[in-house]
Amino acid sequence: MQNPKLKQYLMCRNREGDGLSYDLISLIHEVSITCKEIASTVSLGPLSGVLGVAGSENVQGETQKELDIITNDMMYDHLKFTGLTAGMGSEEIDDPLMIPEGIQRGEYLMMFDPLDGSSNIDVNISVGTIFSIVKAPKGSSEDPALEDFLQEGTEQVAAGFVVYGPSTVLVLTTGKGVNTFTLDHRIGEFVLTEEGVTVPEETKEFSINLSNQRFWEKPVQDYIADCLQGEEGPLGQRYNMRWVASMVAEVYRILTRGGIFMYPFDTREVGKAGKLRLMYEANPMSFIMEQAGGMSSTGRERIMEVEATGLHQRVPVIMGSKSEVQKVVDYHTKAEKAA
Repeated sequence: MQNPKLKQYLMCRNREGDGLSYDLISLIHEVSITCKEIASTVSLGPLSGVLGVAGSENVQGETQKELDIITNDMMYDHLKFTGLTAGMGSEEIDDPLMIPEGIQRGEYLMMFDPLDGSSNIDVNISVGTIFSIVKAPKGSSEDPALEDFLQEGTEQVAAGFVVYGPSTVLVLTTGKGVNTFTLDHRIGEFVLTEEGVTVPEETKEFSINLSNQRFWEKPVQDYIADCLQGEEGPLGQRYNMRWVASMVAEVYRILTRGGIFMYPFDTREVGKAGKLRLMYEANPMSFIMEQAGGMSSTGRERIMEVEATGLHQRVPVIMGSKSEVQKVVDYHTKAEKAA
């Protein structure tokens, strides 16, 4: 099938034996509809009248943007009526979001960051939506408890993200590789534009916020120092550095041309293992990265095997081209052996 629409493609894959349930296909399609609405709102920029801060903080103590709240409500208000979810979790809300009484519930739990990189929205840099879908252990008969959401990343049945940039692109995996779909505004549909995305195994490009260098652990300090030495250093090659401060933009670039993205453990805040959240940022992005042939680690363990202890749990994130991520893991292993 040439350039099928998103739902057409998933239905076709299902008939070919991918084993996707019709409800899962429908849920992914409903998410894409919400993302089209978000894309429309984001594209208006200052014309929307909702840029700037909202005067509130989310559960992580981060200042919320007006669009953080608006896009969160878009996602929840749309999906709660589909009959496909038993509950949802959002970066912007402390506790899991339940399906109101009297509305049919489905067998899936969905967790999402409605507007990743929202600090960039006022300066017109790419932002996006990230989502993770798991099965609800208790089915659809009752409200799920918090612990029902706290599943390892390996339990995900689908994950994806949408980049709202010069074009609006949906990146999706259901555990059988990674595919990208581009929003065709002429017909209002996401259309398949690349099937079987693979990350180049090696890279000469790293992405990290260098201003935090003084807070990093020694393995990351050493790795970056060696990168900066270029051809004369122990890594023997010249590296380029990129930093957009938008995870969706960073990961999409790596999927497109390779690289390594790092938001490692740092010492700024005691009790916080990292900056990025496991359930709706690190896990879905790791699922996508691994399905594309890349690698994702905290530096010490595979992210998708990290034990989940909270809906807003933070973890260090190192992901991208496999050989480069393995180098950073080796730096951690070497430091631990030395200690």
